[in-house]
Amino acid sequence: MTAILVPICLVLAGLSLLAGPVPLSPVDVVSGLIGGDTTAAIIVTEIRLPRTLLALMIGATLGLAGAALQGLVRNPLAEPTLFGAPSAAAFASAAMLALGGASALSFWLPVAGMTGAFVSVAALLLVAGPHASLTVLLLAGIALASLFGAGTALVLNLAPNPFAALEIAFWLLGSLEDRSFVHIAIAGPFMAAGAVLLASQAKVYRALTFGEEVAASLGAHLGRARIAVTFGLALGVGAAVSVAGAIGFVGLVAPHLVRRAVNADPGRILLPAALAGAALLTAADILARLIPATTEIKTGVITALIGVPFLLWRIFGERRLEAGQ
Repeated sequence: MTAILVPICLVLAGLSLLAGPVPLSPVDVVSGLIGGDTTAAIIVTEIRLPRTLLALMIGATLGLAGAALQGLVRNPLAEPTLFGAPSAAAFASAAMLALGGASALSFWLPVAGMTGAFVSVAALLLVAGPHASLTVLLLAGIALASLFGAGTALVLNLAPNPFAALEIAFWLLGSLEDRSFVHIAIAGPFMAAGAVLLASQAKVYRALTFGEEVAASLGAHLGRARIAVTFGLALGVGAAVSVAGAIGFVGLVAPHLVRRAVNADPGRILLPAALAGAALLTAADILARLIPATTEIKTGVITALIGVPFLLWRIFGERRLEAGQ
């Protein structure tokens, strides 16, 4: 599966460099990447290249986070957005912007986002408990997401000036527009650290398929795994939201796209899910630029339009399974 997804990501990355309001040919893109002071080189290297790299990085982070969380809680519907981490990160970032504690390019913005995501994930584990059912997890996640969403709306309403309100509105929609290498430098190390923590527990995810007691008897350190996943989600998702806003459904859809290819093995699904997430978000960002509109469609809107039908498809699939029992 990896051998298929890597070329897909490369093709989508190339298409992303071509897509935009200014038409460029493949020759223009290649010459722009090589160097030069032409208009095409500036567009490619300063606008489209960092945007493409961020789409790949953030998509991979969300896909990996979704697969890791699904493996930890042993539930295929687990997803960081449903559990409130992105909403918490957006709230913390919005509060930092409204209070004037950081600008959109500040180092402290991803720190605020990671802190918010960590608080959300820790609260979820505390409220729902490690042995919670799907219903309890969803209820706790919806409650936390609603709480932080309301907090973000409150911050937006109390924004001290319209400029702060416009910056905060960015986090509510999710977009990769006008992103630069500065954003990659800010968020990249934190997303990489989060990915390492999430991937380091691959054996624990696999052992958990037999239940927690069996996993513990096999030598899995469940407490350590929960801490690693919590910090991994806080680092990766918090940093991603801090530079791109709340982009939903990628963490849910990406693992399901590759689940059958790895026989639903929670240990083997991590890398394919990350690649699928990278491809999905890059494709959504390309589509956001190609749809005719007076202003660019936000990438978070595109991922929601993709994710909601997928979630409904999963619901009807579960209904068919229940009817057949």
